[in-house]
Amino acid sequence: MALTVVLIVVGLLVVVVALLVAGRRRSSADGVDSFRRQIDALSPEARRPTIDKMKPSEPPSDDDDGDHEP
Repeated sequence: MALTVVLIVVGLLVVVVALLVAGRRRSSADGVDSFRRQIDALSPEARRPTIDKMKPSEPPSDDDDGDHEP
């Protein structure tokens, strides 16, 4: 019985230490960098290549295939 309690306490300590170590690896600077990358992705300069792809290179003419005579 006493051995079981000791094993449970040791197991809980291992879990707590693992969580603390994992939490220290994530710093607030990582969050700030992530936020800056997201904001930069929303900037007009970042969206320009996508917008340029979506715009037609030349406006469509009234006569698309050229088979129709006026």
